[in-house]
Amino acid sequence: FVSFLQVTMRERLSLWAVFCLLVAFLPSQTVAVMSVDLGSEWMKIAIVKPGVPMEIALNKESRRKTPVAVCLKENERLFGDSALGVAVKNPKVVYRFLQSILGKTADNPQVAQYQKHFPEHQMQRDEKRGTVFFKFSEELQYTPEELLGMILNYSRGLAQDFAEQLIKDAVITVPAYFNQAERRAVLQAAHIAGLKVLQLINDNTAVALNYGVFRRKDINSTAQVNSVSANGAVSTIVTYQTVKTKESGTQPQLQIRGVGFDRTLGGFEMELRLRDHLAKLFNEQKKSKKDVRENLRAMAKLLKEAQRLKTVLSANAEHMAQIEGLMDDIDFKAKVTRSEFEALCEDLFDRVPGPVTEALAAAEMSMDEIDQVILVGGSTRVPRVQDVLLKAVGKEELSKNINADEAAAMGAVYQAAALSKAFKVKPFLVRDAAVFPIQVEFSRETEEEDGVKTMKHNKRILFQRMAPYPQRKVITFNRYMDDFVFYINYGDLGFLGEQDLKVFGSQNLTTVKLSGVGSSFKKHSDAESKGIKAHFNMDESGVLILDRVESVFETIVEEKEEESTLTSKFWKLCVSASLVNFLFFFNPELGNTISSLFGGGSSEPTANVTEPVTDEEEVTPEAEKDQERSEKREKSAQEKPETEEGKEGEPQGETDAEKAEKPEEKSDGEKAEEKEEDKKPKPQKKSKISEDITVELEVNDVLDPSTEDIEVLQDLTDRDLEKQEREKTLNSLEAFIFETQDKLYQDEYLAVVTEEEKEQITGKLSEASNWMDEEGYAAGTKELKEKLSELKKLCKAMFFRVEERKKWPDSLAALDSMLNHSTIFLKSVRLIPESDQIFTEVELKTLERVINETMVCNNPPPPPPHSYYLEMVVYVMSSDSKTPLRPEMCIEEM
Repeated sequence: FVSFLQVTMRERLSLWAVFCLLVAFLPSQTVAVMSVDLGSEWMKIAIVKPGVPMEIALNKESRRKTPVAVCLKENERLFGDSALGVAVKNPKVVYRFLQSILGKTADNPQVAQYQKHFPEHQMQRDEKRGTVFFKFSEELQYTPEELLGMILNYSRGLAQDFAEQLIKDAVITVPAYFNQAERRAVLQAAHIAGLKVLQLINDNTAVALNYGVFRRKDINSTAQVNSVSANGAVSTIVTYQTVKTKESGTQPQLQIRGVGFDRTLGGFEMELRLRDHLAKLFNEQKKSKKDVRENLRAMAKLLKEAQRLKTVLSANAEHMAQIEGLMDDIDFKAKVTRSEFEALCEDLFDRVPGPVTEALAAAEMSMDEIDQVILVGGSTRVPRVQDVLLKAVGKEELSKNINADEAAAMGAVYQAAALSKAFKVKPFLVRDAAVFPIQVEFSRETEEEDGVKTMKHNKRILFQRMAPYPQRKVITFNRYMDDFVFYINYGDLGFLGEQDLKVFGSQNLTTVKLSGVGSSFKKHSDAESKGIKAHFNMDESGVLILDRVESVFETIVEEKEEESTLTSKFWKLCVSASLVNFLFFFNPELGNTISSLFGGGSSEPTANVTEPVTDEEEVTPEAEKDQERSEKREKSAQEKPETEEGKEGEPQGETDAEKAEKPEEKSDGEKAEEKEEDKKPKPQKKSKISEDITVELEVNDVLDPSTEDIEVLQDLTDRDLEKQEREKTLNSLEAFIFETQDKLYQDEYLAVVTEEEKEQITGKLSEASNWMDEEGYAAGTKELKEKLSELKKLCKAMFFRVEERKKWPDSLAALDSMLNHSTIFLKSVRLIPESDQIFTEVELKTLERVINETMVCNNPPPPPPHSYYLEMVVYVMSSDSKTPLRPEMCIEEM
């Protein structure tokens, strides 16, 4: 038996490793997750925590949306509405609408447009990254990513205050037209804010998810989500259907079919035109000789009024714009009608149908196939926008049964809960689409028929336009035997206009330099090469990642029969059974899951919200002769997606196993030949060898900020926290001084202190109040805390006595009740005949004595101020005559 249980050390270690891995996945303490619907002008924050399914987090002003703005002063930072309040007084220190310049180089047209809209900011070129930064002072300068990181950190603080617990995991919405550089910029800003981004989800996808989650029963439909926000318009075609997967069974799924957009068509452009119109009206009134357009503070006030005016004109035909002290103490007042506003934005309204047409073309669908047209975004409330959209889609009405402001935040937080390990939600599969195609380019030396060698440039599509993601793909380079370089670039962007291409930025993503290819061939010279395989992953955030590059070889090895196979299987079976029992004890559901790994198991679906299209799809970049075959393989893969790796070189027709399954009569000679073949050695086994290749990436679009920036922002955050702590301590000290001075004149406090104590406390409070006026407001946090602690220690006894006196009525009532019950009990026991008596005379006299003594204690003269304890001895009577009386000392705190 001992020999039967002997196994190798490697098997023991591997089983122990599996055990430790599974224990690590045992349920941990639940934590909250959040979502941020990050718009250009506003952001909405939603949370999910235990007991709170999905809820919008309120800010400090109890509002459900917060301005995306940060104000930087020399010693403090302000966010949200507080920052907007400073914008009209000192617009130079307030930064807003940062979304349009994220991931943009200094020569991008949108950077120039931003500088035109906000001339008060000093923007300079970052020579290292090619982007821009805001020069706040000679010592301080901030990039757009850093400023956005500050805002995201503030949003995290709001979510934590609302959830009353720490939050790190978040899902953030971004516009669908964000390219790779812009998405990386948002991820970098979130990293600066200390957030772990579970996913960057496209805002219209989040809206579609929120729409579908509450309509599971009527899921088979097609919808069009139209969003007109502050900085852009997006139209998205979404199909809902139920699909069957191996992991989750039958589940609802949404898939993005087409996306159309206009980056510069948004509510902010409407507000700017309305602001310029108000400035023109003020100049025409000739109340001042100066041009209001040259006054930055006055233009900031006009922009604020234009934003209010646009909202009011959505519900009213006309409204009076008015600003007190617009410039040089001159008030401004003018009437603006809705028709005037529509005339100012006539060309913008004409562009509204553009994204709808583009989305339908990308999805290869018509409006007849669309069941619902959903409106989201603040600017869709403009009546003219709705009229133009209704005419463009040709429907009877537009769907307005979804919250236009909060739908994206609620959809994103549902996705956050699904991706988090702390919550279990009903699965809803999401298949987003890549708006911009991505391809791999490389050059290779080829030999023509006449023997002349030339360099040929090859292109292979990795992700086509509207390709679903997340998805992994592998591209194999078969004809390289030494180090080489290839490039990752965007594909054909012909669907973008000339201006959109300028705004888009660099079309070259990354240069990939591979080293170690030649050495891998030398190392495995006796093996057959299967090519250099580059593994790509477009993750849930739509960001392309090169996971690894490997050189793959195949060699032939002799098959060896494993020793102690029976003992090994027995040992693994014992360990697996024990492990499942252990997991069942802590978590039956997890135990079911683990047991399925060993052959049994449950058929319950897992809540995986994001479904990859294929595990790994291979793209083989052959020469031009193989191009047609490659295209055919791609078409067949679209019809029936499956892994292409390993198919090349496989024999066609029936395999040996299939032939063996077919019954066939054979002659005696054939049987003899088979016997001879059985004596021959068995076929040798092929083994796969992978050698990792060193990869050097050179980013060609926009470099990420350095880690030094993160440390600087952490210092700012620490300074803000220290400032908040000091203000909190200062307010507590002020409140304590004033409240305690007032309490010393109240009757309940005068009753518990002597005249000497009162004079001592009053003197210390007066001394602290004078110190506050002279030095307190400039003192540090530590000094303020010491002063507060000293005063609390001095007044502790007084506060304790007051609390004790408040408890006297209840304590005396309980004592009276106990005396009454004891007296009645004693009288009843005295009436029992001596023959039936269960208590001794000693016990009864003892109880009578205690009752009398307690009555004397209960009616004493008024206690002095320091006497605030009353003791009572209670004798617990037992029904058993053999059990003596048990005296218990009860101290009633009065």
